[in-house]
Amino acid sequence: MGDYRIEQFSFDPLAVGEWAAANARHSNWPVVYTIDNERDIYVGESLNGAARMRQHLGTEGKQHLKRVQVIVDDTFNKSACLDLESHFIRLFAGDGKYRVLNRNDGISEADYYRRGDYQEVFDNIFEELRAAGYFTRSVEDIQNSDLFKFSPFKALTHDQAIAVEDIMDGLIEDLHQGRASTIVVQGEPGTGKTILAIYIMKLLGDMRRVDAQEFDRESMFADLFTEENRELLRGFRVGIVVPQQSLRATMQAVFSRTPGLDKASVLTPFDVGRSTEKFDLLIVDEAHRLNRRSAQAMGTLTRDFGEINRVLFGPDGENRSQLDWITHQSTHQIFLVDSAQAVRPADLPRETLEELSGGARAAKRFYPLTSQMRVRAGSDYVGYVRRLLERPDESAPNFGEYDLRVFADFDAFHDAIMRRDREVGLSRVLAGYAWEWKSRKNSAAFDIELGTKQLQWNTTSKDWINSSNSVREVGSIHTVQGYDLNYAGVIIGGDLKLDPVSGRTVFDRATYFDRRGKSNNNFLGQKFTDEDLLEYVRNIYGVLLSRGMLGTYMYVCDPALRQRLAELLPGSSGSR
Repeated sequence: MGDYRIEQFSFDPLAVGEWAAANARHSNWPVVYTIDNERDIYVGESLNGAARMRQHLGTEGKQHLKRVQVIVDDTFNKSACLDLESHFIRLFAGDGKYRVLNRNDGISEADYYRRGDYQEVFDNIFEELRAAGYFTRSVEDIQNSDLFKFSPFKALTHDQAIAVEDIMDGLIEDLHQGRASTIVVQGEPGTGKTILAIYIMKLLGDMRRVDAQEFDRESMFADLFTEENRELLRGFRVGIVVPQQSLRATMQAVFSRTPGLDKASVLTPFDVGRSTEKFDLLIVDEAHRLNRRSAQAMGTLTRDFGEINRVLFGPDGENRSQLDWITHQSTHQIFLVDSAQAVRPADLPRETLEELSGGARAAKRFYPLTSQMRVRAGSDYVGYVRRLLERPDESAPNFGEYDLRVFADFDAFHDAIMRRDREVGLSRVLAGYAWEWKSRKNSAAFDIELGTKQLQWNTTSKDWINSSNSVREVGSIHTVQGYDLNYAGVIIGGDLKLDPVSGRTVFDRATYFDRRGKSNNNFLGQKFTDEDLLEYVRNIYGVLLSRGMLGTYMYVCDPALRQRLAELLPGSSGSR
């Protein structure tokens, strides 16, 4: 196994014909190939490479491509080729040198005989292509990039694939019947809600632009690619709403690199509210972060909130929420939610999200996601962490090789995360908002001083994780929600303490510095008690503790809580 060769020739009828005639296996053996020019690349697999090349020559969208590379191996089979095709589609999309012209309807992640052995072959092929200039980075660097993590070419889990199939079937049926629909996708952190949203956006884009006769009918979701559906989606106005600024900027960058996607379709809730044209479909990622009527980050947005309500709902609708904007401005909606990730009082309340989900259930448009794609500790990790943050009295179950521990010494904690970043990259320090943001006004000031370390909060709110200074800074909840890390170093500040009498965690308002996270809502006449705010603070730490794929390290400021967690988590370093 591994005696492969890469055959190269020009993408023109003469060269394709010569290659096809050179070997009988070019018409009767599984191969993987790329077709590219300086900007674009297409990756494919076929049992009949010669016929497939001739088909591509007749495809309008590939006339500008110039070069062909065919990977031939006497040990290849259909499963191995499907796997290699999917592998390279994801890597090319994540590397960013080329725009990947593929659809995302056939990305596979199936197991098969001797898959591990084939993976070694794939690695060797990758390195040969990289040496030839087809890739600009290592596999590890590509997999740590936003282009890879938020790529529409990610392989779907079983429950994601089922959800996409049901969502698309229901949407197409509703479009044919001319009826509105509201779909809810529920999932804990790491179950791939954002990936599902991006996948559907790409799938819809491909359905609108791809000739139904252009591809293999065995590919996933192939039945959606009909002329009837293509016509049905003609002029279909779709947008994806992303409430968080950082995640929105990252998604726009991914969309700008992906044919079939348009970064202009990545919207703020205010973009939707101000729109003079209605949307056919709005997909709302992190829908729990939509706001009810409240004071916004800027006074102009607070003013705009009221103005949008008056324009959309009249003088009696001044206290409507951004959820109301979405439903008013679109015929169909897909909401991706997790009520336990609401982190500020301005976010939609749990009762509203439960009502939204209840309506979707009644209409048979509710889809739960359960497969854990981020944290490699099993499906119970997120539930365990959430229980731990409420009442820390449960010893950690066996999370396999996942590295979860509490540090007694802050310097050791910080040094461990820095070491992990040097080893595997993408390791960052995160914290609850338990320190003033002094450096926002004075760039020389330090915000968090623990042990011998003097640290600052994140100096940017857009794509902070990949910014040049992030490894030396501390990220807040607003910089990391929706993102993956390899290792997360989480500082649990003095805003969350252990009550030794009740054995439960309690909120300390005096050490919580998110002004908008604890202020009353004067628009709605709401006052928030410490018990109200405790739920949001627990949610914040629940999100932070679910960022790390390979491990999570904690430093806890409250000595009693630190001691308790150290007793419950194996490998922790005590309570000094």
